[in-house]
Amino acid sequence: MKRVVRESFSGLPREFWWLWTATLINSLGGFVGIFLALYLTTGLGYSASFTGFVGSLYGGGAVVAAILGGFLTDRIGRTRTILTAQVTTGLSTLALGFADSAAVIAVMAFVVGVAGAAARPAIGATIADLTEGPERQKAFSLNYWAGNLGFGASAAIVGMVAEHGFRPLFVVEATATFVCGILVYARVPETGAQRIRGHVRDSRFLAGYASVCKDLTFMGIVGMTFLMALLFQQAATALPITMGIRGFSSADYGMVISLNGFMIVLLQVLLSRAVKSVSPRRVLAASALLCGYGLALVVCAGSLPFYFLAVAVWTLGEMTFAPVIMNLVSHLSPAAARGRYQGTYQLAFSGAALVAPLSGGYVIDHFGVDTVWITCGAIGTVAAVGYALLGRAAEERSSDTADLTAAATH
Repeated sequence: MKRVVRESFSGLPREFWWLWTATLINSLGGFVGIFLALYLTTGLGYSASFTGFVGSLYGGGAVVAAILGGFLTDRIGRTRTILTAQVTTGLSTLALGFADSAAVIAVMAFVVGVAGAAARPAIGATIADLTEGPERQKAFSLNYWAGNLGFGASAAIVGMVAEHGFRPLFVVEATATFVCGILVYARVPETGAQRIRGHVRDSRFLAGYASVCKDLTFMGIVGMTFLMALLFQQAATALPITMGIRGFSSADYGMVISLNGFMIVLLQVLLSRAVKSVSPRRVLAASALLCGYGLALVVCAGSLPFYFLAVAVWTLGEMTFAPVIMNLVSHLSPAAARGRYQGTYQLAFSGAALVAPLSGGYVIDHFGVDTVWITCGAIGTVAAVGYALLGRAAEERSSDTADLTAAATH
């Protein structure tokens, strides 16, 4: 066990661990996304419709952030993008917490959504720059684990802190983002310049993204990832509605969904190590099937143990999926456009966050809850086939084929 732990956490550069620490701190202080709806309804007395509108603006900001953050990552550099995004997030979070009108709240929620997600392409590009071969997938897995570890802790803390008022939460999150931005800027060197050396940097916004869209293999991978993101979103949108219709309480839903976080915290690192010798396309295909069919099990769920089983199955798919897909995207990304590739990849998740609540609600209203979960099984199957076919093409055309093969066979 000591050897497994040592190998799971060793071999990565010091700069990565500073970035990992920033990710952990940022997620520990990431309160706004968790309690925003509660703050607007309970704390300020706004209607559910206005709260939903603000939530859409917050989520829509992440769509803009994926494109803007990817461009800035390639244009001004990784660390400058992270610092700019974090400082802007901190300032806008404070403004949101002290806003006293509906218009200002709506505007600042959108700004927080943009700034809060704009650093993600830069973080992904930095990890890809700092690592290579089998260590890259390990780094993505550890960073994903840090984010979930911090999120789980913040979700547990937020209720206790909110009892003393909501504004301290805004202050704590703003402080955490400031600390993270400064920490990365001070301790993580700019990796973009040295990686782009010898490559042609395209600083044009539209032309740069046009070249990404012409990469059909990569765009196919993004399309399949969008399908996967739709599946992940159902746990937060359709699942609580389904359990409510079937007579389960919100506390029951909280217990069931908490299993997802516990499994990621306890098993993420070990599971990523277990699949490192498997071809990426096979891991992604298996992950899609686990997620799709795990969610499809909800059709048959009539008791809490069955819901726990469904969550456990699709969580296994999520844990194997996340680091492998991020590693594959980094291998497909040319050094000069790594930020835009990461931004386009992040767009799959941001877009799904907007589409899933609307589409899921429509299907439930018109066709019933069982249709949602049967559709999840079909989507998982389509994604599995897509990853199997596109993954082979991605491995064959990757400019880092040797590294990718090493990651799959190490």
